[in-house]
Amino acid sequence: SFSREAQLFVEKFEGALGKGKGKKFYAYKVMMTKKWMKFQRDFENFKTACIPWEMKIKEIESHFGSSVASYFIFLRWMYGINMILFGLTFGLVMVPEALMGKPYGSLPRKTVPRAEEASAMNFATLWDFSGFAQYSVLFYGYYNNQRTIGWLKFRMPLSYFLVGVGTIGYSFMIVIRTMARNANEEGGGDDTSFNFSWKMFTSWDYLIGNPETADNKFASITTSFKEAIVEEQESRKEENIHLTRFLRVLANFLALCTLAGSGYLIFFVVRRSQKFALEGLENYGWWERNEVNMVMSLLGMFCPTLFDVISSLENYHPRIALRWQLGRIFALFLGNLYTFIIALMDEINLKASYLLPFIIFNMHLEEEKVVKYNMTIWEASLYNGTIPENSTAPPIQVDPADVPRGPCWETMVGQEFVRLTVSDTMTTYITILIGDFLRAVFVRFFNYCWCWDLEYGFPSYSEFDISGNVLGLIFNQGMIWMGSFYAPCLPAINVFRLHTSMYLQCWAVMCCNVPQERVFKASRSNNFYMAMLLFILFLSTLPAVYTIVSIPPSFDCGPFSGKTRMFEVISETLEHDFPSWFGKVFGYASNPGLILPFILLMVLSIYYLNATSKSYKEANLELKKKLQSVRSR
Repeated sequence: SFSREAQLFVEKFEGALGKGKGKKFYAYKVMMTKKWMKFQRDFENFKTACIPWEMKIKEIESHFGSSVASYFIFLRWMYGINMILFGLTFGLVMVPEALMGKPYGSLPRKTVPRAEEASAMNFATLWDFSGFAQYSVLFYGYYNNQRTIGWLKFRMPLSYFLVGVGTIGYSFMIVIRTMARNANEEGGGDDTSFNFSWKMFTSWDYLIGNPETADNKFASITTSFKEAIVEEQESRKEENIHLTRFLRVLANFLALCTLAGSGYLIFFVVRRSQKFALEGLENYGWWERNEVNMVMSLLGMFCPTLFDVISSLENYHPRIALRWQLGRIFALFLGNLYTFIIALMDEINLKASYLLPFIIFNMHLEEEKVVKYNMTIWEASLYNGTIPENSTAPPIQVDPADVPRGPCWETMVGQEFVRLTVSDTMTTYITILIGDFLRAVFVRFFNYCWCWDLEYGFPSYSEFDISGNVLGLIFNQGMIWMGSFYAPCLPAINVFRLHTSMYLQCWAVMCCNVPQERVFKASRSNNFYMAMLLFILFLSTLPAVYTIVSIPPSFDCGPFSGKTRMFEVISETLEHDFPSWFGKVFGYASNPGLILPFILLMVLSIYYLNATSKSYKEANLELKKKLQSVRSR
């Protein structure tokens, strides 16, 4: 065997040991191997550089920890989702209507009314998304109910309906799929054996040749040590279990009292504002006219701070404390919103009618009847008081701007959601510039001439508010899901918002914020963020689904005008474009007697797979513990 090993060694290094062509070939092979390894390394670096904002997020993670970086990773993920939604609405709804639909001015729904033409191009009008912006492809009411448009015979009503339903279905699918992938990634648990030794002796990358990269790596190692120290302190912490339970019960009681008081205050203020509206707002001052908005803004500003103070009683791990903080602020925002809606149900206020589409619909039912009657009288006046039924005379040509039109509640809903999104974006940017940048400038330059140390006392540099930013992102996405059916431009606006927010917030974090006092390691998955996003997605799609299934569309605008329900476009397509047997099969498949057992089977299958996954996860963790015990012997 020894001779055999010697022979293999000689054959392997024959080129290096020999002379002539063999040695040259060996040198060439070694050179090509090194070049191939360098190409692979450069290609991996290129792939990393192609990931949007990857280097910015790595830099933030190295200085502020993985908890702050998790927000920006979540923001990047949301940006990708909205790019898909934007592609669907822009490519299958807005562009076909703009290129193949009837042009502006051809129909009353595509024309600014005569009374609004003078101010249709004013900046204030366009900023309010009225005038020419309202009568454009940006909103639902502009689209015609013509079954096919253009030389391609593009079915616009069907496309509008399927894109609206498809965006909801895609959002559910991608959120649930991401949650499942994250759950698989953390299935093995964390290996903390010899954690500090591994970090001490194996953290540095000796291939680094860039000074900036070396600084980031040094900051990353320092931050990882801080995170590991916090984890170790939390694992060794000894506490009085009875006192801890009492304080946590007390903290939850105080949080529930805060939520209940917030809801009662909003209910009381809304009822009071309705009383002011009945008596005439001109008889009251600025505070009474804006009381509802101011109270909701103040509650959203001070209640999270109060929750932060309450959380100090619980003595949780910082990662668990962040989840409790997120959950409480989430309950606060959601409770305030639905308290607001319930208070408005008694007497609908027009200014808040965007919150639920069916509120606007109920408000416009009587208005539609009146408009239809007025349109009948107007048509009769064109024919000298009578409308001929079987006349061969040519129809009277009337400018579309002069034709009376009915209310379009779908466009009104879309306008309100667009205004909300734009105002929320502006508020976010102003908050960053004033709350972070100007505060940091004041602390930096006035610290030398102040009575106390501004950097370590009040006001000091601000920390990055993870909970507030995450919830703001989630609620903004909920508005996009809820309003995109009525305003196809909403995904495009949100893509622009997320794109600019990434750069502005990255700049603000690196220039104006300081790391948290206790830098903690974030969970390897963002499933808590995803769970809240899934809940908001469910709540946001309820009004849109209710609109599609139960509410008749406006009779004078939109791709579904003239139909009793919006979903009738499906039956119309099956009737005209498919054979009769296909329509029968679809009717049988959509029978509730078949759908309900199928849903029940799916629920049971999900429960079984979830139980199986948990058992596999427990077995995996148990096997890992056994391997660690064997290794430590």
